[in-house]
Amino acid sequence: MTEESSTISHLSVAMTEKRIETSQTTDVKGVASSSYIGDKLYWEWSVIFIAVVGLAGNGLILYALVVSKQHKKHMLIVNQNVLDLFSSIFLIITFAVQVCRFDLTGAVGYWVCIVILSENLVWWATNGSMVNLALITVDRYLLVVYPMRSKKWLRPWVIYSAMAFSWIVSIVYNSILVIYSSTVIDGVCHAYATFDSFAANMISVIVYVLFFYLIILAIFIYCYGRILATIRRQASVMASHNTSGSSTAQTQSPSVARQALWPATVPLDQAPLRPSHRRFKRTSSRR
Repeated sequence: MTEESSTISHLSVAMTEKRIETSQTTDVKGVASSSYIGDKLYWEWSVIFIAVVGLAGNGLILYALVVSKQHKKHMLIVNQNVLDLFSSIFLIITFAVQVCRFDLTGAVGYWVCIVILSENLVWWATNGSMVNLALITVDRYLLVVYPMRSKKWLRPWVIYSAMAFSWIVSIVYNSILVIYSSTVIDGVCHAYATFDSFAANMISVIVYVLFFYLIILAIFIYCYGRILATIRRQASVMASHNTSGSSTAQTQSPSVARQALWPATVPLDQAPLRPSHRRFKRTSSRR
């Protein structure tokens, strides 16, 4: 009896210790989970606040362009601000839905994941803004380097086609990518996480970096390099003339420089107004 009671007491002690360890582990997990949720909520509300600031800033810029009647003269600049404005609006919508945290079920849940929770709408405007900046650069390049030919090339229909191009390319690319690589599993949206293979994931990353970064950066470097070289050459030619009209000619050079280089400062001027947001693609594959 003494041995049996001793064995039973040892078993009860072991079971009690195991329960204590289990409860402690559960408490630690609960604290970690609540801390993670708190940090995520803080991040989401911070992004919403930044987006509201961007919405107000870009709205004021568009209002100023319309009131000053400059919007018809700078349609690509207007398109740039519209893209940034929509980026802020879509960012508010996306993160407001994320804050709600509801399970996704059925066809409605799938399309909420594809269109909103995947941040697809945000990237429509963000990538379109990148393309439009490159188009503004080409427009300034033609106006400064080829002033006579640009009058024939830059017709209104060309400008409107360029504006539409920035939207179409971004919408088509991001829509195909998100439909191909996103799905809903157990009520949770898994965006950009279900590629058929690692190779398919890498191809999408390479195409994105090549088109939306490297090519656009090359356009910036080439076009603004040629613009600066042209302005310097024109300034040296005007400085060599000591005629009575030279002072008038010299005052035109800074004006030309400001008109040509102003679009290059648009991303810098509006940096605080743009949502500080990046796309992080996962590397998991579909099984």
